[in-house]
Amino acid sequence: MRGVIAAVPTPITAEGEPDIGRFLHHARWALANGCDALNVLGTTGEANSLSADQRKAVMYAAAAELDASRLMVGTGTPDLATTIALTKYAYDVGFAAALVLPPYYYKGVSDDGLFVWFERLILATRDAPALVYLYNFPQLTGVPFSFELARRLKAAFPERIAGAKDSSGNLSNTSRLAGIVGFDVFPSSETAISKADADGYAGCISATVSVTAPLVAQLWAAPHNSVLAARVAETRSAIAAHPLIPAVKCLVARIHEDPEFERVLPPHLPLTEAQKTALPAIGWH
Repeated sequence: MRGVIAAVPTPITAEGEPDIGRFLHHARWALANGCDALNVLGTTGEANSLSADQRKAVMYAAAAELDASRLMVGTGTPDLATTIALTKYAYDVGFAAALVLPPYYYKGVSDDGLFVWFERLILATRDAPALVYLYNFPQLTGVPFSFELARRLKAAFPERIAGAKDSSGNLSNTSRLAGIVGFDVFPSSETAISKADADGYAGCISATVSVTAPLVAQLWAAPHNSVLAARVAETRSAIAAHPLIPAVKCLVARIHEDPEFERVLPPHLPLTEAQKTALPAIGWH
């Protein structure tokens, strides 16, 4: 997987269930408007606020109705058994790859302990050998992926460990990860695309790309265009100045002229009217 990847939101019904119809509607829009692929059920997709059965319902619909070769899905949970089950399910329904968080309840665990956890995941899914991307988001998980752990996992399981999404915000760390041979790294901000050639990034996986895909696709095609790069950075900054998931959902609602897209799961709250007014216009699409 390479290029511009949107971490897409999961629309929610008034009853708190995934809204499959609206999910597919926006996913098709993103794929038709500049996205090379989609990350389903990541942080932006509120995966960790959904049950395993709810996640499977979204996974099944996405793989059945969209081009599954262009889909990556979050399967990481704090417990190994559920992570194994979701990763197997992702492979069985046809997803191209799984994006896996570390077990994120216990803090201060060693790289050796994390290696054993991922080793067991890989061995338990040997009959459902989905490609695995490591999801490094220490601000939320409290469990960072070290360079040494990523390199060790890639060396131990070269056919299964495909790369990482690095949401650490530390581009020196991101570029170092990208130096691992055969290890594709995606920063979580599209602003890093202008450094993709120099730092060896495979693209980006970004929440804001869910609404800025047409603009970001232009930058991916012309990464050294400073005017485009400045516009992309300005737009992302304007969106990220607000609670990110509600802001993305609000802008998705504007794209489709459908306020039902705005609904979020607690503990998230919808944006206030003042926050909505402060969001940027969506003329880039």
